[in-house]
Amino acid sequence: MEAVHGSMLLVYAVIAIALLILLITRYKVYPFLVLIIVSLLLGLAAGMPMATIVKSFETGNGNTLGHIAIVVGLGTMLGKMMAESGGAERIATTLINLFGEKNIHWAMMLVAIIVGLPVFFEVGFVLLIPIAFNVARRTNKSLLLVGLPMVAGLSVVHGLLPPHPAAMLAVQAYHADIGKTIAYGLLVGVPTAIVAGPLFALLVSRYIQLPKENPLAAQFLGDGDVPAKAGAAKRELPGFGVTLITVLLPVILMLVGSWADLISTPKTLPNDLLRFFGNTDVALLTAVLVSFWTFGASRGFTREQIQKFCGECLAPIAGITLIVGAGGGFGRVLMDSGISKEIVNVANVAHISPLLFGWLVAALIRLATGSATVAMTTACGIVAPIAAAGAVQVKPELLVLATGSGSLIFSHVNDGGFWLIKEYFGMTVGQTFKTWSLLETIISLMGLALTFALAAVL
Repeated sequence: MEAVHGSMLLVYAVIAIALLILLITRYKVYPFLVLIIVSLLLGLAAGMPMATIVKSFETGNGNTLGHIAIVVGLGTMLGKMMAESGGAERIATTLINLFGEKNIHWAMMLVAIIVGLPVFFEVGFVLLIPIAFNVARRTNKSLLLVGLPMVAGLSVVHGLLPPHPAAMLAVQAYHADIGKTIAYGLLVGVPTAIVAGPLFALLVSRYIQLPKENPLAAQFLGDGDVPAKAGAAKRELPGFGVTLITVLLPVILMLVGSWADLISTPKTLPNDLLRFFGNTDVALLTAVLVSFWTFGASRGFTREQIQKFCGECLAPIAGITLIVGAGGGFGRVLMDSGISKEIVNVANVAHISPLLFGWLVAALIRLATGSATVAMTTACGIVAPIAAAGAVQVKPELLVLATGSGSLIFSHVNDGGFWLIKEYFGMTVGQTFKTWSLLETIISLMGLALTFALAAVL
């Protein structure tokens, strides 16, 4: 087979991405299968030797999953332990009491940022929505005022903050420093969450009236057995301090690990230990093991129950994990076929900022496929070689934030999250566009603007 060169490679890349989008959105083919098929076809079209196409895909898939599968698995276990022990409810009730009913929207945003750190957006949403229903009823406020700050907090964490799996993947692809990414992510993410969450919710809840009856809320707030169960759980909730420390433990360990050289002399045992425990996998593993005591044994769960929680929570994330890996495989085929090199040349000639390019690629893939995770995974594969070879050097940590911001833009009908929020909030499709889709766009644009502002200062 003859290898293809020059602009023809770019044409094939555009066709491949269009095909990817078409198969996922129009023909509803499962993204994992689509990514494999399109990667193989792209390799063939680009004239890669047949023997190396599959190898290339497997290498990219393996490199991505080698790290991300562990992060996703451990993060989900931590989230599951927090949910089962009532830790999420404890954080919510404490913050609500602290902030008071008047400032409930601020409390919900904070809850979401804390709870959302170790888990995927959908998992965090399902964990927190019963709390939102309870709070809305107790405070007699619109579910939008309570719920939108919550989804804004979850979304910001999803796109911008390690150890969240999507952000971790970008950290890995761009060879960014995890401690700096967390620090910059907070600088960009917190103001963004404030504007897209509480402030936007205060404005939009005046104009949009939700129906009085919400069948899903009724399930969580219904009479009969539910309050009895809730009452039983309330007596047994873990303490606020213990819950907070357990959930934030991986973040603390990673930050300390990235500051190891400031705290101790490099290449000494204390320095090595700090780096070891600051490694994402070890930090999350440590937190999970701690949670077996704080959220498990000390709450009266048996070893068998804890085992069962760990097993149960892994099944739902298998699909996401496979898709993320396949996205890494697609990125590797782009590299090995020489397409990434061509894109680098075009980006250099066009003098487009790597930050804007990262945001743009992620935004287009997000609009097309609906998945922020797929957008981030695929965009990293395309943008990383360009950033590395580009004439304009930018901090890799900022590239993570720009790509993450792009991956969150305008969620619409091809995004599972769109329907999740529509159904739980009891909204029409139009109302979901005016609230959730707009909220995501605010996060995306403000995230990009603040990343540029940070780039100007650093």
